[in-house]
Amino acid sequence: MSVSSESATTSGPGNDDDSSFSLDVERQTVPGAVRSYFQRLRSGDPGALPSVLGLVVLVVIFSQVSDRFLSANNIGNLPGQGAYIAVIGMGLVFVLLLGEIDLSAGTTGGMCAGFAARAVFSGNLHDTVPTFLYWTLIIAMLAAIALAIWLKAYTAAVVVAIGLVLFLTNLVQHVTLAIVAAVALGAAVGVFTGFMVAKVGIPSFIVTLALFLAWQGVLLFALNSQPIGTTNYKIWYNLSSANLSPTWSWVFTLVVLAGYLGFTLWKSITAQRAGLAHDALSLVLVRGGILAAVGIVVTILANRNRNTNPYLVIAGLPWAAVIAITLMIACSLALNKTTWGRHLYATGGNEEAARRAGIDVVHIKVTAFTLCSAFGALGGVLLASSSHSVSLDLGAGNILLFSVAAAVIGGTSLFGGRGKPRDAVIGALVIVIIPNGLGLRPNLGVQYQQVITGVVLLAAAAVDALSRKRTARN
Repeated sequence: MSVSSESATTSGPGNDDDSSFSLDVERQTVPGAVRSYFQRLRSGDPGALPSVLGLVVLVVIFSQVSDRFLSANNIGNLPGQGAYIAVIGMGLVFVLLLGEIDLSAGTTGGMCAGFAARAVFSGNLHDTVPTFLYWTLIIAMLAAIALAIWLKAYTAAVVVAIGLVLFLTNLVQHVTLAIVAAVALGAAVGVFTGFMVAKVGIPSFIVTLALFLAWQGVLLFALNSQPIGTTNYKIWYNLSSANLSPTWSWVFTLVVLAGYLGFTLWKSITAQRAGLAHDALSLVLVRGGILAAVGIVVTILANRNRNTNPYLVIAGLPWAAVIAITLMIACSLALNKTTWGRHLYATGGNEEAARRAGIDVVHIKVTAFTLCSAFGALGGVLLASSSHSVSLDLGAGNILLFSVAAAVIGGTSLFGGRGKPRDAVIGALVIVIIPNGLGLRPNLGVQYQQVITGVVLLAAAAVDALSRKRTARN
């Protein structure tokens, strides 16, 4: 007791004893980081470990099933086959962190891609879709802008306004601007969805289930019940089928590595000077070294010719991988390094506590659904690129299920409060490897894919539930 009393006495405001602020000036070293990781495992927070282990197991199994599985050509095709799952899954992470769900993310993407394809294919959206549909689209986007401003989602209002201008001026006849308009339309959908959930109070399951059905019908109106091919539009086709040149692949890798190392060094030095908890220089360099080794090896392998045809060279990082990695970095920074991201995690952890702490819960929910639908729209564009057409059922079927599965398999909790954008990327790899590996054995039917995917998802959900129970006990 005397020791405790002495500590309490010497830690008064007039003292210079730094021990009273030991938690604030803690210096995280490499051994400390390793101990902290295993402590999180023991406390019931496995993070991405189960999905990574599952990925390794699947790779080992399919490499035994077919010697073509680990070929450079097959591995190079994986990003193009699964980028849309990763992108839609990343959008769903924002909503899942709140303990909500968006069942319409897939069909939202299909509808937005449908309007973009119709605009590019026809050259004039106004003259090729029913008049009532065109003006309903314009009025809905105007309403979404007003609603976003009222709900203080100003960034969403700006994005939707850009899309509205593109539609009104018919600049959507150009492929790149049509894709931008599609994402803006997705953001408008998200504003309405977030409003119905956060302000009106309708459960997200019901709202998004209704929209899941509605957007399939709108897609048919937009396409006039005729699918539109995307292979003739170079930029759209390249999203899932083209690669960066070897030179630009190195530029991308070096920019990412330099950005990560520079940011983490700046963060460590700034925190140390401010007398706050920080990572030791050794830990920063170890993490940077590991990431650099992985990035350099991947880039070297990607820059090799993957084509067995000697008359055509296929080399470089796939565009699809670059898009997914760039979005993952942007989402990670938004969630971990901004006030909005911290408020999102707080709301997902305990909504009532977040509200009493002064967090605008309605604003957080609206922006999360807006991002989810915008990512869904981009995912729909990538899906149309991967399937080479905007089909009449684009975004329906298993697309939403696979995207949710990707986020959950990667480690995002269905109960809210825990998850990272990288979860969707890792989970998407798991999801896309299953049909890819089975496709190398034509005698194995699609039923195997369904069963294996279901088992993997069930295992991920079980890990999530058990880890939360263990955390609660601890």
